[in-house]
Amino acid sequence: MITAHATPADFQAWETKARTMSTAELIHAARDCREAEEAMRGWNPAREGFYSDQAATYGMELNRRRSA
Repeated sequence: MITAHATPADFQAWETKARTMSTAELIHAARDCREAEEAMRGWNPAREGFYSDQAATYGMELNRRRSA
């Protein structure tokens, strides 16, 4: 089981990937991350936060596109 928190390199990789994803892919990925976050709640706080950070990164890309 991976127990590490998200690193700056993780955020950079997610941001890079998010820029190449379609809007539908971003929505799906963010929802998937939120489900994984919920599944980790009370079980593995580090992974819960990891998935929360990943979902937030995809959400920020969606918001950036909506504002453009």
